[in-house]
Amino acid sequence: MCTLIVRTGHPLTLMGVRDEFTDRPWEGPGEHWPDYPGVVGGRDLKAGGTWLAVNQAARRAAALLNGRGKAAAERTKVSRGDLALRAAYTGEGPRGDLSRYDPFHLVLATLGGVRLFSWDGERLTTTDLPDGTSMVVNEGLDPTGPRVLAHLPRFRAAGTWRDLVAAEPSADPGALIVRHELPDGRIFASLSVMEVALSPDEVTYDFIDLTAETDG
Repeated sequence: MCTLIVRTGHPLTLMGVRDEFTDRPWEGPGEHWPDYPGVVGGRDLKAGGTWLAVNQAARRAAALLNGRGKAAAERTKVSRGDLALRAAYTGEGPRGDLSRYDPFHLVLATLGGVRLFSWDGERLTTTDLPDGTSMVVNEGLDPTGPRVLAHLPRFRAAGTWRDLVAAEPSADPGALIVRHELPDGRIFASLSVMEVALSPDEVTYDFIDLTAETDG
């Protein structure tokens, strides 16, 4: 995932836009992981993890974005896809030896608040997201990024968000829904959008498969 929008309040709302290579296999939300009962998310079929996990019974969600910084050593590197699963299941941030992971941003949202854990390959920092609407991108909580400058005011002003992601894919640096055709012929694009709402009474999620809309 390359963009996460978070709005505190009742309900607490998260919307994640996942950007990935189109030839990387995946499947939509479900309880795909026996080791994490009750956790729902889309599954990356290559590495087995997820980019946005929802624990409906516990009223929490966790989202993962790739970060910037020092890459992990190839011989010991492991997938970051388990980080959101474990956070949604346990309610805890990343622990232990993180040197096996490439840089990441992990957002853990509960009814008590939203925390951002950022690992740059050398140091883990933790930030409480402020009240209101925030946007997390690959650079983190970056108010100067072109995508943030272009779209955060729109999300802050809108009552509902679904229409804000109904845009033609673009290679523009400020685009929310992206499509990049690379020199080697591969395509990197926005594949899906998932919106999660957490409240004391219920947890709901709405999933949009952008590849299905493109194919149709």
